Amino acid sequence: MSWEDKVRRVVPYVPGEQPKQKGIIKLNTNENPYPPAPEVERLLREIDYSALRLYPDTDAGELTKELAAYYGLKPSQIFVGVGSDDVLSMAFLTFFNSEKPILFPDITYSFYDVWADLYRIPYKLCPLDDSFRINPDDYKQENGGIIFPNPNAPTGVLESVDMVEEILRANPEVVVIVDEAYIDFGGESCLPLLSRYENLLVVQTFSKSRSMAGMRIGFAMGNEKLIQCLNDVKFSFNSYTMNLPAQVLGAQAVRDKVYFAETCGKIIKTREWVKEELKKLGFDFPDSKANFIFAAHRHMSGGVIFEALRERGIYVRHWDKPRIGNYLRITIGTKEEMERLLEALAEIVAE
Repeated sequence: MSWEDKVRRVVPYVPGEQPKQKGIIKLNTNENPYPPAPEVERLLREIDYSALRLYPDTDAGELTKELAAYYGLKPSQIFVGVGSDDVLSMAFLTFFNSEKPILFPDITYSFYDVWADLYRIPYKLCPLDDSFRINPDDYKQENGGIIFPNPNAPTGVLESVDMVEEILRANPEVVVIVDEAYIDFGGESCLPLLSRYENLLVVQTFSKSRSMAGMRIGFAMGNEKLIQCLNDVKFSFNSYTMNLPAQVLGAQAVRDKVYFAETCGKIIKTREWVKEELKKLGFDFPDSKANFIFAAHRHMSGGVIFEALRERGIYVRHWDKPRIGNYLRITIGTKEEMERLLEALAEIVAE
Protein backbone atom coordinates (compact mmCIF):
# COMPACT_ATOMS: atom_id res chain seq x y z
CA MET A 1 0.00 0.00 0.00
CA SER A 2 1.38 3.46 -0.95
CA TRP A 3 0.56 6.98 0.19
CA GLU A 4 -1.72 7.28 -2.87
CA ASP A 5 -4.09 4.73 -1.38
CA LYS A 6 -4.75 7.11 1.53
CA VAL A 7 -5.54 10.20 -0.56
CA ARG A 8 -9.06 11.62 -0.47
CA ARG A 9 -10.18 11.59 -4.10
CA VAL A 10 -12.98 13.72 -5.50
CA VAL A 11 -14.10 14.49 -9.04
CA PRO A 12 -13.60 18.27 -9.01
CA TYR A 13 -15.93 21.02 -10.12
CA VAL A 14 -15.12 22.20 -13.65
CA PRO A 15 -15.48 25.99 -14.00
CA GLY A 16 -16.17 27.79 -17.26
CA GLU A 17 -13.21 28.59 -19.47
CA GLN A 18 -11.28 31.77 -18.75
CA PRO A 19 -9.76 32.55 -22.18
CA LYS A 20 -7.02 35.17 -22.22
CA GLN A 21 -6.93 36.18 -25.88
CA LYS A 22 -8.15 39.65 -26.81
CA GLY A 23 -11.28 40.41 -28.77
CA ILE A 24 -13.40 37.51 -27.52
CA ILE A 25 -16.93 37.76 -26.18
CA LYS A 26 -17.07 35.95 -22.84
CA LEU A 27 -20.61 34.83 -22.01
CA ASN A 28 -19.82 31.59 -20.19
CA THR A 29 -19.39 32.37 -16.47
CA ASN A 30 -22.25 34.77 -15.66
CA GLU A 31 -19.96 37.68 -14.83
CA ASN A 32 -21.43 41.16 -14.86
CA PRO A 33 -20.47 43.07 -18.05
CA TYR A 34 -20.37 46.38 -16.19
CA PRO A 35 -17.63 47.56 -13.81
CA PRO A 36 -18.11 47.85 -10.04
CA ALA A 37 -19.58 51.04 -8.57
CA PRO A 38 -17.46 54.17 -9.27
CA GLU A 39 -16.82 54.76 -5.57
CA VAL A 40 -15.32 51.27 -5.37
CA GLU A 41 -12.70 52.31 -7.93
CA ARG A 42 -11.94 55.49 -5.98
CA LEU A 43 -11.54 53.60 -2.71
CA LEU A 44 -9.31 51.02 -4.36
CA ARG A 45 -6.82 53.78 -5.15
CA GLU A 46 -7.01 55.13 -1.60
CA ILE A 47 -6.54 51.92 0.41
CA ASP A 48 -3.76 52.32 2.95
CA TYR A 49 -0.97 50.21 1.47
CA SER A 50 0.83 49.94 4.81
CA ALA A 51 -2.27 48.36 6.36
CA LEU A 52 -1.74 45.26 4.22
CA ARG A 53 1.05 44.19 6.59
CA LEU A 54 -1.63 43.59 9.25
CA TYR A 55 -4.14 40.77 9.48
CA PRO A 56 -7.64 41.79 8.35
CA ASP A 57 -10.64 42.02 10.65
CA THR A 58 -11.72 38.45 11.33
CA ASP A 59 -15.38 39.49 11.58
CA ALA A 60 -15.30 41.71 8.46
CA GLY A 61 -17.11 44.19 10.71
CA GLU A 62 -17.51 47.07 8.24
CA LEU A 63 -18.84 44.85 5.49
CA THR A 64 -21.12 42.91 7.84
CA LYS A 65 -22.53 46.15 9.23
CA GLU A 66 -23.35 47.49 5.75
CA LEU A 67 -24.98 44.23 4.68
CA ALA A 68 -27.07 44.10 7.84
CA ALA A 69 -28.28 47.67 7.32
CA TYR A 70 -29.07 47.04 3.66
CA TYR A 71 -31.12 43.90 4.32
CA GLY A 72 -32.71 45.03 7.60
CA LEU A 73 -30.97 42.43 9.75
CA LYS A 74 -28.64 42.38 12.75
CA PRO A 75 -24.90 42.02 12.08
CA SER A 76 -25.11 38.76 14.05
CA GLN A 77 -27.38 37.43 11.29
CA ILE A 78 -24.70 37.86 8.60
CA PHE A 79 -21.84 35.52 7.73
CA VAL A 80 -19.30 36.54 5.09
CA GLY A 81 -16.86 34.40 3.13
CA VAL A 82 -14.52 34.34 0.16
CA GLY A 83 -17.20 34.13 -2.50
CA SER A 84 -20.49 32.30 -2.08
CA ASP A 85 -18.69 29.04 -2.92
CA ASP A 86 -16.71 29.42 0.30
CA VAL A 87 -19.89 30.22 2.23
CA LEU A 88 -21.78 27.27 0.75
CA SER A 89 -18.90 24.88 1.32
CA MET A 90 -18.75 25.99 4.96
CA ALA A 91 -22.50 25.52 5.25
CA PHE A 92 -22.24 21.95 3.87
CA LEU A 93 -19.54 21.19 6.42
CA THR A 94 -21.48 22.78 9.27
CA PHE A 95 -25.09 21.76 8.74
CA PHE A 96 -25.13 18.59 6.66
CA ASN A 97 -23.82 16.28 9.36
CA SER A 98 -26.18 13.31 9.19
CA GLU A 99 -26.34 9.78 7.86
CA LYS A 100 -29.51 10.78 6.02
CA PRO A 101 -29.09 12.08 2.45
CA ILE A 102 -29.32 15.75 1.68
CA LEU A 103 -31.64 16.69 -1.17
CA PHE A 104 -31.05 18.93 -4.18
CA PRO A 105 -32.27 19.06 -7.82
CA ASP A 106 -30.84 16.81 -10.52
CA ILE A 107 -30.22 19.86 -12.73
CA THR A 108 -28.56 22.48 -10.56
CA TYR A 109 -25.28 24.12 -9.60
CA SER A 110 -22.70 21.42 -10.22
CA PHE A 111 -20.64 22.22 -7.12
CA TYR A 112 -23.27 20.69 -4.80
CA ASP A 113 -22.41 17.07 -5.51
CA VAL A 114 -18.69 17.92 -5.41
CA TRP A 115 -18.98 19.28 -1.86
CA ALA A 116 -21.15 16.33 -0.84
CA ASP A 117 -18.49 13.92 -2.11
CA LEU A 118 -15.66 15.94 -0.55
CA TYR A 119 -17.26 15.94 2.91
CA ARG A 120 -18.65 12.40 2.58
CA ILE A 121 -22.24 13.59 2.78
CA PRO A 122 -24.85 11.22 1.32
CA TYR A 123 -27.17 12.92 -1.15
CA LYS A 124 -30.20 12.25 -3.32
CA LEU A 125 -31.13 14.05 -6.52
CA CYS A 126 -34.74 15.23 -6.95
CA PRO A 127 -35.63 15.46 -10.66
CA LEU A 128 -36.93 18.74 -12.00
CA ASP A 129 -40.10 18.38 -14.06
CA ASP A 130 -40.18 18.80 -17.84
CA SER A 131 -40.42 22.59 -17.39
CA PHE A 132 -37.32 22.55 -15.16
CA ARG A 133 -39.38 23.32 -12.08
CA ILE A 134 -39.01 21.93 -8.55
CA ASN A 135 -41.75 19.66 -7.24
CA PRO A 136 -41.99 20.58 -3.53
CA ASP A 137 -43.40 17.14 -2.72
CA ASP A 138 -39.98 15.66 -3.57
CA TYR A 139 -38.59 17.53 -0.57
CA LYS A 140 -41.07 16.09 1.93
CA GLN A 141 -39.20 12.82 2.35
CA GLU A 142 -36.76 11.99 5.12
CA ASN A 143 -33.50 13.89 4.65
CA GLY A 144 -30.45 15.38 6.32
CA GLY A 145 -30.80 18.83 4.76
CA ILE A 146 -31.91 20.63 1.61
CA ILE A 147 -30.24 23.02 -0.81
CA PHE A 148 -31.32 24.55 -4.11
CA PRO A 149 -30.62 27.76 -6.05
CA ASN A 150 -33.40 30.23 -6.69
CA PRO A 151 -33.35 31.24 -9.51
CA ASN A 152 -31.94 27.87 -10.42
CA ALA A 153 -28.65 27.46 -12.21
CA PRO A 154 -28.22 26.69 -15.05
CA THR A 155 -31.91 26.97 -15.97
CA GLY A 156 -32.68 30.49 -14.68
CA VAL A 157 -36.09 29.34 -13.42
CA LEU A 158 -37.44 31.25 -10.40
CA GLU A 159 -39.59 29.48 -7.83
CA SER A 160 -42.08 31.39 -5.69
CA VAL A 161 -41.54 32.34 -2.08
CA ASP A 162 -44.68 30.32 -1.31
CA MET A 163 -43.03 27.19 -2.71
CA VAL A 164 -39.91 27.80 -0.63
CA GLU A 165 -42.10 28.18 2.44
CA GLU A 166 -43.91 24.93 1.65
CA ILE A 167 -40.56 23.13 1.73
CA LEU A 168 -39.59 24.88 4.97
CA ARG A 169 -42.85 23.94 6.68
CA ALA A 170 -42.27 20.28 5.79
CA ASN A 171 -38.68 20.26 7.10
CA PRO A 172 -38.46 21.92 10.53
CA GLU A 173 -35.74 19.53 11.74
CA VAL A 174 -33.10 20.20 9.06
CA VAL A 175 -31.38 23.26 7.62
CA VAL A 176 -32.76 24.47 4.29
CA ILE A 177 -30.29 26.52 2.21
CA VAL A 178 -31.57 28.75 -0.59
CA ASP A 179 -28.77 29.85 -2.90
CA GLU A 180 -29.84 33.26 -4.24
CA ALA A 181 -26.80 34.07 -6.38
CA TYR A 182 -29.05 35.49 -9.13
CA ILE A 183 -31.96 36.90 -7.13
CA ASP A 184 -31.21 40.55 -7.98
CA PHE A 185 -32.05 40.09 -11.66
CA GLY A 186 -35.81 40.04 -11.22
CA GLY A 187 -36.58 37.55 -8.48
CA GLU A 188 -38.31 37.85 -5.12
CA SER A 189 -36.00 36.90 -2.27
CA CYS A 190 -37.15 34.58 0.48
CA LEU A 191 -35.43 36.78 3.08
CA PRO A 192 -38.79 37.73 4.66
CA LEU A 193 -39.11 34.08 5.74
CA LEU A 194 -36.09 34.39 8.04
CA SER A 195 -38.23 35.83 10.82
CA ARG A 196 -40.48 32.74 10.79
CA TYR A 197 -38.07 29.87 10.08
CA GLU A 198 -34.95 29.55 12.20
CA ASN A 199 -33.67 26.72 9.98
CA LEU A 200 -33.49 28.85 6.79
CA LEU A 201 -30.13 30.02 5.45
CA VAL A 202 -30.09 32.41 2.46
CA VAL A 203 -26.82 32.75 0.53
CA GLN A 204 -25.95 35.56 -1.89
CA THR A 205 -22.86 36.83 -3.70
CA PHE A 206 -21.12 39.96 -4.98
CA SER A 207 -19.94 38.10 -8.10
CA LYS A 208 -23.01 38.69 -10.25
CA SER A 209 -25.17 41.71 -9.51
CA ARG A 210 -22.43 43.72 -7.78
CA SER A 211 -19.79 43.16 -10.50
CA MET A 212 -17.12 41.93 -8.09
CA ALA A 213 -16.36 38.33 -9.05
CA GLY A 214 -12.65 39.13 -8.85
CA MET A 215 -12.94 40.23 -5.21
CA ARG A 216 -14.51 36.95 -4.02
CA ILE A 217 -17.21 38.08 -1.61
CA GLY A 218 -20.16 35.96 -0.56
CA PHE A 219 -22.47 36.04 2.43
CA ALA A 220 -25.17 34.12 4.24
CA MET A 221 -28.15 35.45 6.16
CA GLY A 222 -30.09 33.56 8.78
CA ASN A 223 -31.02 32.99 12.39
CA GLU A 224 -28.33 34.11 14.83
CA LYS A 225 -27.80 30.52 16.00
CA LEU A 226 -27.13 29.35 12.45
CA ILE A 227 -24.65 32.16 11.86
CA GLN A 228 -22.87 31.43 15.13
CA CYS A 229 -22.53 27.78 14.08
CA LEU A 230 -21.00 28.86 10.77
CA ASN A 231 -18.56 31.17 12.54
CA ASP A 232 -17.54 28.43 14.97
CA VAL A 233 -16.60 26.18 12.05
CA LYS A 234 -14.93 29.03 10.15
CA PHE A 235 -12.75 30.00 13.12
CA SER A 236 -11.81 26.35 13.56
CA PHE A 237 -10.63 26.37 9.96
CA ASN A 238 -9.15 29.79 9.14
CA SER A 239 -9.78 33.01 11.09
CA TYR A 240 -8.48 35.39 8.39
CA THR A 241 -10.41 34.34 5.33
CA MET A 242 -11.38 37.69 3.78
CA ASN A 243 -8.67 40.17 2.84
CA LEU A 244 -8.75 43.85 3.75
CA PRO A 245 -9.43 45.27 0.24
CA ALA A 246 -12.38 42.92 -0.19
CA GLN A 247 -13.89 44.06 3.11
CA VAL A 248 -13.47 47.78 2.39
CA LEU A 249 -14.53 47.66 -1.26
CA GLY A 250 -17.41 45.29 -0.59
CA ALA A 251 -18.84 47.64 2.02
CA GLN A 252 -18.68 50.53 -0.45
CA ALA A 253 -20.43 48.48 -3.14
CA VAL A 254 -23.35 47.91 -0.76
CA ARG A 255 -23.61 51.65 -0.05
CA ASP A 256 -24.01 52.58 -3.73
CA LYS A 257 -27.65 51.58 -4.13
CA VAL A 258 -28.30 53.75 -7.20
CA TYR A 259 -25.52 52.26 -9.33
CA PHE A 260 -26.51 48.75 -8.23
CA ALA A 261 -30.10 49.29 -9.35
CA GLU A 262 -29.00 50.85 -12.66
CA THR A 263 -26.71 47.99 -13.71
CA CYS A 264 -29.20 45.30 -12.69
CA GLY A 265 -31.86 47.16 -14.66
CA LYS A 266 -29.68 47.29 -17.78
CA ILE A 267 -29.03 43.55 -17.62
CA ILE A 268 -32.72 42.78 -17.15
CA LYS A 269 -33.66 44.99 -20.10
CA THR A 270 -31.03 43.37 -22.33
CA ARG A 271 -32.10 39.88 -21.22
CA GLU A 272 -35.73 40.47 -22.17
CA TRP A 273 -34.70 41.81 -25.59
CA VAL A 274 -32.41 38.82 -26.21
CA LYS A 275 -35.25 36.43 -25.33
CA GLU A 276 -37.36 37.84 -28.16
CA GLU A 277 -34.49 37.69 -30.63
CA LEU A 278 -33.62 34.08 -29.71
CA LYS A 279 -37.23 33.03 -30.31
CA LYS A 280 -37.00 34.44 -33.86
CA LEU A 281 -33.91 32.27 -34.44
CA GLY A 282 -35.70 29.07 -33.39
CA PHE A 283 -34.55 28.78 -29.77
CA ASP A 284 -36.66 27.63 -26.84
CA PHE A 285 -35.87 28.32 -23.19
CA PRO A 286 -37.46 28.54 -19.76
CA ASP A 287 -38.31 32.05 -18.62
CA SER A 288 -35.07 33.16 -16.98
CA LYS A 289 -34.98 35.54 -14.03
CA ALA A 290 -31.18 35.39 -13.84
CA ASN A 291 -28.41 37.13 -15.78
CA PHE A 292 -28.32 34.31 -18.31
CA ILE A 293 -30.62 32.37 -20.64
CA PHE A 294 -30.68 28.57 -20.90
CA ALA A 295 -31.57 27.98 -24.53
CA ALA A 296 -31.87 25.06 -26.94
CA HIS A 297 -32.40 25.26 -30.69
CA ARG A 298 -35.32 23.31 -32.15
CA HIS A 299 -33.29 21.75 -34.98
CA MET A 300 -29.58 22.05 -34.18
CA SER A 301 -27.44 20.36 -31.56
CA GLY A 302 -26.28 22.47 -28.63
CA GLY A 303 -22.80 20.99 -28.94
CA VAL A 304 -22.56 22.00 -32.59
CA ILE A 305 -23.67 25.56 -31.85
CA PHE A 306 -21.27 25.77 -28.90
CA GLU A 307 -18.28 24.85 -31.07
CA ALA A 308 -19.35 27.14 -33.90
CA LEU A 309 -19.60 30.07 -31.51
CA ARG A 310 -16.23 29.22 -29.99
CA GLU A 311 -14.64 29.29 -33.43
CA ARG A 312 -16.01 32.82 -33.80
CA GLY A 313 -14.51 33.91 -30.46
CA ILE A 314 -17.78 33.77 -28.51
CA TYR A 315 -17.78 31.65 -25.37
CA VAL A 316 -20.98 30.27 -23.82
CA ARG A 317 -21.44 27.28 -21.49
CA HIS A 318 -22.43 23.78 -22.59
CA TRP A 319 -22.79 20.55 -20.62
CA ASP A 320 -22.88 17.19 -22.37
CA LYS A 321 -25.21 15.71 -19.76
CA PRO A 322 -28.55 13.92 -19.79
CA ARG A 323 -31.59 16.18 -20.24
CA ILE A 324 -29.54 19.32 -20.94
CA GLY A 325 -27.12 18.30 -23.69
CA ASN A 326 -28.87 20.47 -26.28
CA TYR A 327 -28.91 23.56 -24.09
CA LEU A 328 -26.51 26.49 -23.97
CA ARG A 329 -26.24 28.76 -20.97
CA ILE A 330 -25.71 32.25 -22.34
CA THR A 331 -24.64 35.03 -20.00
CA ILE A 332 -26.20 38.42 -20.62
CA GLY A 333 -23.46 40.83 -21.66
CA THR A 334 -23.66 44.38 -22.94
CA LYS A 335 -26.12 45.26 -25.70
CA GLU A 336 -23.21 45.32 -28.18
CA GLU A 337 -21.94 41.90 -27.10
CA MET A 338 -25.40 40.39 -27.40
CA GLU A 339 -25.86 41.91 -30.86
CA ARG A 340 -22.67 40.16 -31.99
CA LEU A 341 -23.86 36.91 -30.41
CA LEU A 342 -27.20 37.09 -32.21
CA GLU A 343 -25.49 37.85 -35.54
CA ALA A 344 -23.28 34.80 -35.09
CA LEU A 345 -26.23 32.59 -34.12
CA ALA A 346 -28.18 33.73 -37.16
CA GLU A 347 -25.26 32.64 -39.37
CA ILE A 348 -24.83 29.31 -37.59
CA VAL A 349 -28.48 28.19 -37.63
CA ALA A 350 -28.76 29.18 -41.31
CA GLU A 351 -25.86 26.93 -42.35
